[in-house]
Amino acid sequence: MEATILVTGGAGFIGSHVVDELLNLGCKVVALDDLSGGFRENVNVKAEFVEGSINDERLIKEIFNKYHFDYVFHLAAYAAEGLSHFIKRFNYENNLMGSINLINASINHNIKCFVFTSSIAVYGKNQLPMSEEMMPMPEDSYGIAKLAVEQELKICREMFGLNYIIFRPHNVYGERQNIGDKYRNVIGIFMNQIMQEKPLTVFGDGGQTRAFSYIKDISFIMSKSIFVKEAYNEIFNIGADEVYTINELASRVCEMMGVKVSIRRLDERNEVKHAYSTHDKVKKVFNYVPGYSLDDGLRKMADWVKKVGSRQSQQFDKIEILKNMPKSWME
Repeated sequence: MEATILVTGGAGFIGSHVVDELLNLGCKVVALDDLSGGFRENVNVKAEFVEGSINDERLIKEIFNKYHFDYVFHLAAYAAEGLSHFIKRFNYENNLMGSINLINASINHNIKCFVFTSSIAVYGKNQLPMSEEMMPMPEDSYGIAKLAVEQELKICREMFGLNYIIFRPHNVYGERQNIGDKYRNVIGIFMNQIMQEKPLTVFGDGGQTRAFSYIKDISFIMSKSIFVKEAYNEIFNIGADEVYTINELASRVCEMMGVKVSIRRLDERNEVKHAYSTHDKVKKVFNYVPGYSLDDGLRKMADWVKKVGSRQSQQFDKIEILKNMPKSWME
């Protein structure tokens, strides 16, 4: 399966796991990352690493000219749904315009297939369970940006013949997640708080429901998708089926970390209360069967967190709107 592949966000959480899987499939991999949310040590030593941003149009042109990619896996994004309301310009520059730079280069260089990591954030609320046939109605700026890229890929297929595969994962967790990011990834936030001997922070009553997806259950399917022709020009939800409340999740995380449950309740924030999706389509095309229960995945992530230790949470310094921002995010 020799192919030369670009993975954007290759030093990030999901991206670094996709890099590993592609290398295992015998591909040559170039990992592009600006290290704003990823870490150099996440990148497999067998991959070639390029430090830089997808917003750097000149750099994108240079690496496409240099490496002659066969495929592109686009995972670079600032994936903070709730925070995206307050960083609209930053969100669209990074999650939309950066994607356009990659799409333009992919068309000009006749890329065989463009694999895009979208999100179930495109669905919005009151559409449960979320399925690929539903009309997307995103509730936040992050979901809007992701949907715009999806639509671009569809028209670029029609106009220029660019093949694509779109995955909509949800609530992915596991080793290498940036647990120091206080704005996103609830499991990482909980584990980091436990390592710092702080109570777990829960917005509202904790009745929000999500299905939590262990990284190894999605990275392999995403990586091999370019070799499954039935997947071309299709959209797939991917992730776990079982749904948990945030309160239930907090209890499970504390159990795996070996501590008693201690929760600090925060004001409810403006977010989609219930979000989970169907996976019939990905199961049919890929024979997809998740191999890890929530407890299995939490145990693996907890072991990793205990080895690497806590990370200091950094204040996001590019806030554009302060009105109605959760107080805890300004602490």
